[in-house]
Amino acid sequence: MGTFERSKKKIQLWKKALIHFSLCFVMGFFTGFAPTTSTASLFSDRSSPPAAPYHPIANIGLMPDHIEALERPPAPNRTVLLTQSAAPGNPKPYQISAAAAEDDAAEANPRRLLIAVTTTRSGGDGGRDRAALMRLASTLRLVPPPLLWIVVEEHERAPSTAEALRGTGIMYRHLTFKENFTDPGAEAEHQREVALNHIEHHRISGIVHFAAASNVYDLQFFDELRNIEVFGTWPMAMVSANRERVVVEGPICKSSKIVGWFSKDVGKVDMASAAESDDASANGSSEPTGSSSSSYTSLKIPKMRVPRFAFNSSILWDPERWGRPTTVPDTSQDSITFLQEVVLEDDTKLKGIPSDCSQIMLWQLHVPRTNPLPSNRSENGT
Repeated sequence: MGTFERSKKKIQLWKKALIHFSLCFVMGFFTGFAPTTSTASLFSDRSSPPAAPYHPIANIGLMPDHIEALERPPAPNRTVLLTQSAAPGNPKPYQISAAAAEDDAAEANPRRLLIAVTTTRSGGDGGRDRAALMRLASTLRLVPPPLLWIVVEEHERAPSTAEALRGTGIMYRHLTFKENFTDPGAEAEHQREVALNHIEHHRISGIVHFAAASNVYDLQFFDELRNIEVFGTWPMAMVSANRERVVVEGPICKSSKIVGWFSKDVGKVDMASAAESDDASANGSSEPTGSSSSSYTSLKIPKMRVPRFAFNSSILWDPERWGRPTTVPDTSQDSITFLQEVVLEDDTKLKGIPSDCSQIMLWQLHVPRTNPLPSNRSENGT
């Protein structure tokens, strides 16, 4: 009898413990779902005062009382500060450095991308051509970014040139072709077409200029290129070393509006004629001066020579944007011919640079190719 009562008491104790455990589990389960910020806890003291609002720590007892929390001040508004500095009676005006002002201007008006396309010649003296290419690279390195240099070259000579281009520090694209040409003019046209097809395929938006390796530039020329909207042209001097002559040709401008064209054979230029030309440029004259053997011809929209104009690359894939609707594209027509036709149709798209076309900023050097002389060893048969 005693054993039965003991087992009954044990069962009752287990029942009580199980009930207490269930109640605690249920209360904890529902308490976990209750929000902590808006609803008071079941175990909180309702008579306690509300918690004080949060304030940043000003003093924790380790520092003097007058030291307060540090906060990062907001960035100053340079426009407001400039206005306040210009106000009368301001003893200490706020001054902005020239570098900061240039950074603000660059952010407000970002520079347009310049795309310089350079063609090369197959055969001949590869070392001499590479030296001319590196000379042009030294000039392009001085041009403010963004600038993209596209170099087109035959496939066989590409590896050595690619190694040289990697050391220039210029953003470039090296394009190659495998076709063989006997005519240098046809080869140059093919290379330009390869470059323009690459620009059109990848929709590279910018101002395209055909920069020959033999060109000599005034760095201001590249700043003027960025002001072109559709087409741009400029006066250019072509210097021939073997003939000792200089030919200057280009547009005649009036406030960047083209009113005519000229081509002038200067002939041999001595120091007196060079000084006269500088004086004419300073006076704003757009006609170059030279020796008595010079000849002047006024032309109205001649056939645009490739080295003498630049254009907005978007006209290659979006001609309707520039007022030339096209229903069915002519796939047999190359890009250069297409661009020349656009210029001949409407000369109002052309802009002369600089604004009065009175300054020559591009010189094209024509250096004759000569075969290397045989060495003494080959002459002596040793």
